[in-house]
Amino acid sequence: MAGSASLALRVIGVVAAGAAVAGCSSSGGSSSAAPVSSATSVSSSASAAAPAPVASSAAASSSAPPAAVSPRATGSPAPNGCATRDLQAKAGVAQGAAGSIYQVIVFTNISSVTCTLYGYPGVSLAAGTPVTQVGQAASRSPVAGPTVVTLAPGKNANALLRITQAVNYPSATCSPAKTAYLQIYPPNQTTPIYLAYHSTGCTSNSVNLLTIGVVQAGAGSNGQCGCSRCPGG
Repeated sequence: MAGSASLALRVIGVVAAGAAVAGCSSSGGSSSAAPVSSATSVSSSASAAAPAPVASSAAASSSAPPAAVSPRATGSPAPNGCATRDLQAKAGVAQGAAGSIYQVIVFTNISSVTCTLYGYPGVSLAAGTPVTQVGQAASRSPVAGPTVVTLAPGKNANALLRITQAVNYPSATCSPAKTAYLQIYPPNQTTPIYLAYHSTGCTSNSVNLLTIGVVQAGAGSNGQCGCSRCPGG
């Protein structure tokens, strides 16, 4: 449960003190730089046609985050930076708190060489065929500053994503739409990974539902859900 305690501390740093944890879940979706046909996401260049949607799901919840930033990730260049093709992304532990879902995104180095990650991923909701971004990209959480994370082959890093609930906004303000993916740009990369993840987004640019933290070392959960029973467990 050490990993779950770590996630809880990160969530507490984002929300107001005393927010109650509503629950947690773990999505089985994963992604890599090559298209797959199971419940995994795929990567493609921003200009290339994206793959057909694949099955996976996760909940979304509430609270208004800060203003949006560019959908692409930013950070400081680091030697031997991990390219999109070097990485797989999957949904790790998720916890509910203060009306929001806090979803850990786990990056795994699937290459044969060590590489590094630094800064914030670029994350947004997406849907359709070809896959298209829905609404604004995630704004950045100021809770922790960026550090260089070194990933040996097979090792993990993670970033914490906050997703608020679209139904908390008036329909005319939000213009809600179902989404099927998280569009994820690893730090300093312009080619995204598409992680299968069902939610509801706001197509209006006046609402931003997402907030993303910096990449940190480890899986962020040690594979533990932190509840007595995880979905599918």
